[in-house]
Amino acid sequence: MDAISFGTDGWRATLDQFTDDRVRVVGQAVADYLAAEGLDGEVVVGYDARPTSEGFAESLAEVLAGNGFDAVLPERDCPTPVAAHAVVRREAVGALMVTASHNPPEYNGVKFIPADGAPALPDVTERIEANLREPELDADAAGDVTRADLATGHATHARDVVAERVGVDDLDLSGVTVAYDAMHGSGRGVTDALLEAAGADVVRLRCDRDPEFGGSPPEPSAEHLEALIEHVEHGDADLGIANDGDADRLALVTPGRGFLDENLFFAATYDRLLDTDGGPAVRTVSTTFLVDRIADAHGEDVYETAVGFKWVAEAMGEHDALMAGEESGGFSVRGHIREKDGVLMALLAAAVEADEQYDDRVDRLEAEHGRIVADKTSVDCPDHLKDRVVADLADEIPEEVAGQPVADVVTVDGFKLLLADGSWMLVRPSGTEPKMRIYAESGSQARSDAILAAGRDLVGPAVQAAE
Repeated sequence: MDAISFGTDGWRATLDQFTDDRVRVVGQAVADYLAAEGLDGEVVVGYDARPTSEGFAESLAEVLAGNGFDAVLPERDCPTPVAAHAVVRREAVGALMVTASHNPPEYNGVKFIPADGAPALPDVTERIEANLREPELDADAAGDVTRADLATGHATHARDVVAERVGVDDLDLSGVTVAYDAMHGSGRGVTDALLEAAGADVVRLRCDRDPEFGGSPPEPSAEHLEALIEHVEHGDADLGIANDGDADRLALVTPGRGFLDENLFFAATYDRLLDTDGGPAVRTVSTTFLVDRIADAHGEDVYETAVGFKWVAEAMGEHDALMAGEESGGFSVRGHIREKDGVLMALLAAAVEADEQYDDRVDRLEAEHGRIVADKTSVDCPDHLKDRVVADLADEIPEEVAGQPVADVVTVDGFKLLLADGSWMLVRPSGTEPKMRIYAESGSQARSDAILAAGRDLVGPAVQAAE
């Protein structure tokens, strides 16, 4: 049981650690948590496209049923946001989702989703961890284990939400051609079907199931989307869209810019939503200030959170945000569950593109608010040293970074140095890998490169000293 630890988004591990016995322990812990909360009813058990995921999901369902809960599995592997939405739509008491998201195929994972469909906060996951024990099943009080169509209800809801957000009665994407890359993940047959049902012409890439994900992790970064970029830049698609392995995140490719930085996607999409409705934005501390400039131009507020969508979701609820997200490609909008959803956001992106091309919108926003170049790097750091490194660095805040004075320090997550020229550097511990993350934003690639180099010069020696 010591091997089970809930991090930023559930427990993930390689398959030598992520075993059926340990998965059952997690199932029992969740059953105990739900019982302690006085909850009785249905639990959704979703799973992604990894070859081991369905078997793990069936084991979880068996443990839940043996504790008196009805367990509902999808008809096939499904995106995480489909499972999260099903919790709310079916009025379930929660969900377990078996997924390792964008990690390589030798990983798997499991996370708990509360009844509101938003990510579980630490007070919940800590209570689940405290409950870890061997399963005790009661055959006489066993619940039912069934299968259900979870995708159709999500698709109907997604289309309604997007239509409302862009201010139309009926969403019509006819005339828009989208190249969709499922990266062999659970978005296949879901995101592409949603786009097609709304009238878009869809060109499918990697929309077959492959347990090895084509030889690269299902991470929708530029280096893993070469075929999609090639197709959009030299083909007839208006837009390229990719989902990660469990389709809770997305990436965009445009004819003029190739891979579109997620910060620019956030800014441009929020700008379009403000054409129809008002409301603040919520963003993580690692996400672009361009969102703030757009909000300010419309008289709206921006709320900054620590990295991790659980914090984004919490702030989204507190402030009735119009749009919320993070620079890693996870977003949600008002009227939807407070969970990142790469399926719904794919439909929204296509609707925004139909109204005005992303290339043109981004060009206009940069002309009005200034160009931004966001980038990041990492320094290896063992998990047990992270807190010490952050504490040591907090005592050694430099007076200037890459030739610019430090004007202010934000300590929402790690420390973020706001520089006199409007650029910034963020240093924080990764919640998923043994690394310290360094982020930079400025008006040019050369300037961002210089800030990242200064960050490495600051963090590298601190890690060595801590060792």
